[in-house]
Amino acid sequence: MRISARADYAVRAALQLAASPDDGPPVKAEAIAGAQDIPHKFLEGILNDMRRGGLVRSRRGGNGGYRLAKPAEDISIADVIRTVDGPLVSVRGVRPPELSYSGPAESLLPLWIALRSHVREILEGVSLADVATARLPPAVAALTDAPSAWVNP
Repeated sequence: MRISARADYAVRAALQLAASPDDGPPVKAEAIAGAQDIPHKFLEGILNDMRRGGLVRSRRGGNGGYRLAKPAEDISIADVIRTVDGPLVSVRGVRPPELSYSGPAESLLPLWIALRSHVREILEGVSLADVATARLPPAVAALTDAPSAWVNP
């Protein structure tokens, strides 16, 4: 699985918003871009997609900026990635249930479905609040305990 720059930037921007005080002023795109080292113009497009997807609210003007549209606990990492990139797992741009294989490749379909299920389980089970407060769910944190998780094969 490959996480696009767009998805990475979107998650980082959402985390920056999750870390901002709820009672503070909206966060300007320039501040998010600077804090996360994200190209400003690219970020504007991402924030617009996130606004259209219902993840952030925006306010125009001198006192304008962005806020999460709902509590960080209620927004999963999967929500952010899907909003800016579409399905979490696809094969050649097609969702696994829409594929079919024959012959010796026939068992690829259940493999892709299992992969999608595992990715969804992890990314849907982790909220922005979990990451922003460095409290990953125990099952996710346990996956990082294996030394092989940190090395390239």
